[in-house]
Amino acid sequence: MNILIIDGQGGQLGSQLVKGIMANCKDARITAVGTNAVATGAMLKAGAHQAATGENPVIVACRKADVIVGPIGIVIADSLFGEVTPKMAVAVGQADAVRILLPVNKCDNLVAGVTDLSMTTLIEDVIKKIKEIA
Repeated sequence: MNILIIDGQGGQLGSQLVKGIMANCKDARITAVGTNAVATGAMLKAGAHQAATGENPVIVACRKADVIVGPIGIVIADSLFGEVTPKMAVAVGQADAVRILLPVNKCDNLVAGVTDLSMTTLIEDVIKKIKEIA
């Protein structure tokens, strides 16, 4: 299963996702795309099989992914303090992949009806959902 993880800023969420998925989903092939070099580096260091940075890698990787994982901002243009471009958001939204979006209430994007869950709890739920898909 080809899993695309997209993250920005410092890449902490993305690196935790890489570690959690690698440890629990042995058949996963993880591509990490950061909206900046710091995020990409963090996810690569965490063990992603391959990684790239920027708008075009997001667009290309979305075409090949079975599952796309990231904060909810990856489908909202100009989110993550402007790191998600409109083309990135469209590529994620139009991908044939299953999207697993984490309801991170940051960067002026608040999700109603969602309590603030710990990153550990969110990542455990992501892994559960990936296993259900596989």
